[in-house]
Amino acid sequence: MHRRRKAREAALQVLYGLDMTKDSAEEAMALFWDMGAYAEDREDTVRYSRQVKPFATHLVLGTWQHRREIDHLIAQYSEHWSLGRISCVDRSILRLAIFEMLYCDDIPPKVSINEAIDLGKLYGTENSSAFINGILDALYNHLEKRDEKR
Repeated sequence: MHRRRKAREAALQVLYGLDMTKDSAEEAMALFWDMGAYAEDREDTVRYSRQVKPFATHLVLGTWQHRREIDHLIAQYSEHWSLGRISCVDRSILRLAIFEMLYCDDIPPKVSINEAIDLGKLYGTENSSAFINGILDALYNHLEKRDEKR
């Protein structure tokens, strides 16, 4: 699981960058890895092993491909918050977690929620984890009710 957590951290960095630039997801991923993101390349900063690249790439490309649908869900479940008012870090974490919840069948939604809360604690503000938890929990409850009806 440590590898997946590190992959999520790498994906978060790329998604954050994508939110700030006009790059394509593919260009952003290539730039991220080419800029020395690997642990073997540099020891002076936090880097990632090459083993996290496939999962991180899957997360970034999938999240970015589905971001319109995901952003619609964020707006729907974030009461009184427009997408533009949500910090870029929190928005990126939410996008990542919602992609996992909707499109990664091998990951239990509760794991995606927990990982997102932890990312919020690490990279967000003191209120990020509660904010992220509230939105993801509301979405999860909706998805559970929908699945029960089927």
